[in-house]
Amino acid sequence: MVKAVKNSAQALRVGVIGAGIMGANHARVFAGLPDIELVGVADPNPQQRDLVTRILGCPALDNYKALLELNPQAVTIAAPTHLHHAIALECIGRGLHVLIEKPIATNVDEGREIIAEARRAGVTLMVGHVERFNPAVVAIKQALENEDILSIAITRVGPFPPRMSNVGVVIDLAVHDIDLIRWFTDSDIVEVQPQLSNAVAEREDIALLQFRTASGVLAHINTNWLTPFKARTVHVATRRKYLIGDLLTRQVTECFGFQPDGSYSMRHLSVGHDEPLRAELMAFARAIKTGTPPAVTGEEGVESLAIAMRCLEGRQPANATPQRGPRLAAG
Repeated sequence: MVKAVKNSAQALRVGVIGAGIMGANHARVFAGLPDIELVGVADPNPQQRDLVTRILGCPALDNYKALLELNPQAVTIAAPTHLHHAIALECIGRGLHVLIEKPIATNVDEGREIIAEARRAGVTLMVGHVERFNPAVVAIKQALENEDILSIAITRVGPFPPRMSNVGVVIDLAVHDIDLIRWFTDSDIVEVQPQLSNAVAEREDIALLQFRTASGVLAHINTNWLTPFKARTVHVATRRKYLIGDLLTRQVTECFGFQPDGSYSMRHLSVGHDEPLRAELMAFARAIKTGTPPAVTGEEGVESLAIAMRCLEGRQPANATPQRGPRLAAG
């Protein structure tokens, strides 16, 4: 059971560790949320600290331990992945609620240790799989309620990101969709068939990943850094309908009423307009204030990481236990 803030009407004091692209956005959103007090941001890069101070006017510290001295009640960790484990354990040890950007850690063992310490301390631990909060993804999830899912195909491609150098497309991109497959199906992934290639980068920059869930759903992820434009699409086939979602334009189309002559009906589903990160951070704050489980648990974050590691390590038996893998260093 997690600890709730004593007075839910009182502003929640939050700090942000890491002021890169994601961390700066965390700070921006927190600064605009009601009942949230952004106490400060920590980052060793003086330019990033200066940018945060000029735009948001909040304190910017050169290390996270100085930030912790400002007594936040919760933090989000958007530092490089190889730092997640040590930072999370120190924050949890101080009784702070923690949101960790994906992936939760560099390997499964570290992730599980973070979970165990959070449970022991009774604090909220949430993993930042922001795509779950994309309004198009939410609409797809709602449309799949009580449906018998047969297959899922997800495409997540785009140009090589200059900021990314220490991980490949599986950890940077595909881990989002591994999480979505598990969330859509409410089922574990039991079979993994990866095809990886490093065409122009040091790490894998092309990944064709096939999965089977415990519930029998077949799933496929196509991801790469070789496409000159971004594309984010989801196709889901069920026994009664077919869903097509564009996660960038946030349009979801439902095909239904299939007839023997091949005809069918189509309609566009209602999709919200929330900023995904804002919805995610509001969910984090709500879990803290109410003491309820977070939208994306540490266990879910670790399981998605474990599947991603299996993709990098090659095909394993369905009952294989994920082993300690190579260390990752994503932002």
